Amino acid sequence: MSKYAKLSAGLLAAWFVFSLISSALHLYRNAPDTQFILSLSPLTLTLVHTVRLAGLVFLALATYKILPTFFAWSAGWGDIAIGVTAPFAALRLANPAHRKGFIFWQILGIYDLVQALSLGTLAGIIDPHGIPTTPMTVLPMSYISTFAVPLFLILHLICIAQARRWPATGFAATGNSLRTATP
Repeated sequence: MSKYAKLSAGLLAAWFVFSLISSALHLYRNAPDTQFILSLSPLTLTLVHTVRLAGLVFLALATYKILPTFFAWSAGWGDIAIGVTAPFAALRLANPAHRKGFIFWQILGIYDLVQALSLGTLAGIIDPHGIPTTPMTVLPMSYISTFAVPLFLILHLICIAQARRWPATGFAATGNSLRTATP
């Protein structure tokens, strides 16, 4: 058995054990009238995106001509931008008063993931004689497209679903309350 097969089997086993223990400890229990994913903190889910600062790896791999520059720069700088702004989005925008801005930030994060996957997939067509994206198909880089991207996409979608349930605020709501307050 290769070392990657052993690593993959170990990761799957660890994931299984974690899932089993967390279920046994009732960590997923929630009120009957709510959905678990909507009970998660949008602040925490957004702060997790700070990890995307690791997009620096893409820039380094492009510098050493291991990945195509057009792919690595786009994916790297996009991840860095989301990673740098994640604390702001979490601490400032993750509330009903900034719902539209919060959703917009989440959509930008989704856009970055989709365009990175698209460029990575189409790199051989865009530049058939250029540097291939083969390093993205083996560990540790394959972890990004097979685990990290789907996870971040899910976190963005959960935050958007949560924000859509927040009460609408802003000028229209304030104007209505002012009209009802005056005799």
